[in-house]
Amino acid sequence: MEELILSQVTKKFGDSVVVNKLDLSIKKGELVSFLGPSGCGKSTTLRMISGFLTPDEGKIMINNTDVTHIPPNKRDTSLVFQNYALFPHMTVFNNVAYGLKMRKIPKSEIESRVKEALIMVHLENFGDRYPSQLSGGQQQRVALARALVVNPRILLLDEPLSNLDAKLRDEMRNEILQLQQRFNLTCVFVTHDQEEALVLSDKIVVMEQGNIRQIGTPSEIFDSPKTYFTADFVGVRNIFEGKSDGNDFLTENGLSIKMDYNKSKVNKIGIRPNMVVVNPSDRLTYPNQFKVKVIRVLYKGTIIELETNFKTGETMIVEIPSEKYRMDTVSEGEEIDLCWRTSNVIPLFDYSETSTKSMDTYDIKVQSGIYLNNDV
Repeated sequence: MEELILSQVTKKFGDSVVVNKLDLSIKKGELVSFLGPSGCGKSTTLRMISGFLTPDEGKIMINNTDVTHIPPNKRDTSLVFQNYALFPHMTVFNNVAYGLKMRKIPKSEIESRVKEALIMVHLENFGDRYPSQLSGGQQQRVALARALVVNPRILLLDEPLSNLDAKLRDEMRNEILQLQQRFNLTCVFVTHDQEEALVLSDKIVVMEQGNIRQIGTPSEIFDSPKTYFTADFVGVRNIFEGKSDGNDFLTENGLSIKMDYNKSKVNKIGIRPNMVVVNPSDRLTYPNQFKVKVIRVLYKGTIIELETNFKTGETMIVEIPSEKYRMDTVSEGEEIDLCWRTSNVIPLFDYSETSTKSMDTYDIKVQSGIYLNNDV
């Protein structure tokens, strides 16, 4: 059952189209992340879902009800802001109780529900404190408790972890996921952090310039990005332009790379740095084998990153496990062999087309010039 449906939702600020004819459906209990760079329209979309912005075109449905022009307090949604938006003059208890008071819930029920919400976020002993007396992580928990205490049908989170340090971000991410799964909440999560989206989401919506570029499960987005933008944004750092010829892809500089996808449509390919093997003992099992020169060696803790150059001039980034290769195994200026399988080559497509067609292997549709998965 679809809990949330966006149909041709469009938002303009002046002459600028910030969200362009967005179509999306989210099922009950799903956690869906909007992933993309600043300015791509993801937060604007979230604010239209919450009611703080009204679409210029299109329709928003929640639980089969058209809420496009219904105010935020009557939508059965809760929004967790990036900056927490806590009232500094109120205690933690009163901050969490605020939404219930606005809904005119009886005082006795407010007290029990606030206490329960604070227990959920591990702040049961912090009700009398003020926001200024809390850490960033504790303030974020208060904001989350305030959103959950009203028992929303849909929980909306606008980059809620971006102000936290790495350790706290991981802790809060896990807590959000546990709460979402415990209460079977329908959640829309906005982030520019691909790791956050991959860890949290049932589905990821990749956005650029107000348009959806791809929708899929975390594994689909990570393993099979369809366009250059999606591939680049989720860390496919080796992207080559050129054209395909049978089972080979010929780069603009003349590098011939064997691949599984054998259609002439492909004009870009991607290869993840961790899919490339350095100096393997079983070279003959790899259809793609190249000698390259190591330009730079960077130690990054669990991995060692190599920047290498082909004789044709292209650059390839390679990641090798640091526990397997010591820093002195590969040195700058050394010539090494790089090998990878045809299945590690990711075909990428233009989304500038307007016709609808099937792309056999990857089962893509072109809708309004944007490639989407068929299950959307």
